[in-house]
Amino acid sequence: MRILVQKFGGTSLQNEAGRLMALEKIRSAIEEGFSPVIVVSAIGRKGDPYSTDTLIDEAKKCLIDIKKREKDLLTSCGEIISAVLMVQRLRAAKLDAIALTGFQAGIITDDNFGNARVNKVNPSKILSCLQNGKIPVIAGYQGISESFEITTLGRGGSDTTAAIVAAALKADKIEIYSDVNGLMTADPTIVESAILLNEASYEEVVEFAHKGAKVIHPVAVEISHQAEIPLHILSNFNKSAGTLVHNVKSYKPVTGVTSNDKIVFFKINSITSAADLLQELAIKSISLDMIDIQPGSLSFLVDSSYSRNLQTYFTANEHCFEVNENLSKISVVGSGMSGLPGVIARIASALQMRKIEIFKSMDSHTAISCLILKENTKKAVETLHKEFNLEKL
Repeated sequence: MRILVQKFGGTSLQNEAGRLMALEKIRSAIEEGFSPVIVVSAIGRKGDPYSTDTLIDEAKKCLIDIKKREKDLLTSCGEIISAVLMVQRLRAAKLDAIALTGFQAGIITDDNFGNARVNKVNPSKILSCLQNGKIPVIAGYQGISESFEITTLGRGGSDTTAAIVAAALKADKIEIYSDVNGLMTADPTIVESAILLNEASYEEVVEFAHKGAKVIHPVAVEISHQAEIPLHILSNFNKSAGTLVHNVKSYKPVTGVTSNDKIVFFKINSITSAADLLQELAIKSISLDMIDIQPGSLSFLVDSSYSRNLQTYFTANEHCFEVNENLSKISVVGSGMSGLPGVIARIASALQMRKIEIFKSMDSHTAISCLILKENTKKAVETLHKEFNLEKL
């Protein structure tokens, strides 16, 4: 049995036209000899009746505070509704299908409500459906804990569902459908000359995702890499070739530029133990970036959604801290830069020419990131895209 996992994002399913296009993708998979397994996100975006944000806003009309347990119960409904509607569309097209919650699909997680980790997947129910000629349509973004609590996997969790299910099934391939053509050399709303990457390495796409590109969740790419399953990022709305993510070596130093202005910089001064404070933040499941430990101080970046709670926490615990919400992180990504000298020099020189100050930088084998003023984001991305000739890949 050749298994193909196809994940459809919320914008692909928000109306009948989108569901019909998804149906054609599923038909094509069957015609090519695959047994498709479908994963769906909640329908639409904020403002649409059953989107995750809309459900949360509805609950907050009564009481602004939602307990994490109840919030997971609420937000898991969006994907379940989406799965049932997709099954109805498939059945109307004479294709036998069955909707499965994350629990019914065998996805077992820890108890971390809102950002659960998948501990294991029991694919027996999915395999039984396939063997009986049914198309499983799985509600993404959710699972169940060992204590039988409904949990959700965090934003972008439907991508993770697709990857973890594919790994458990030893699938041949994963297809991720959304409203974008694939991975671009930069955000096309920032850089008009940005072009589609026909292929990219797992390492590059993980960096793209971590550094601000919203095309796919990084955990999904990491799981696909570990399982050695090719992953194809495609549009549900056209016949674009998309971006194939697999083991490929890039010979250009940089393949893309990303930006993230939804960040906040914290510096905690006069601390006795950075390790103790880091442990406290880890217990709160707060992910830190660009961490810098100095004698008596600790600085880091966090997602802006954590800013208010962290400020409240540091104030309550009498920490002396500084906070800056006016920064943006610009990153250049490319597996070809590993071991190649001079890349950071080109970045610094190009930004200096445009009078863009770098406040902090960090590098890895496949990415170099710089912290700059938020107001310079567009200018910096355009500058680096041009510096590395990315419109001519």
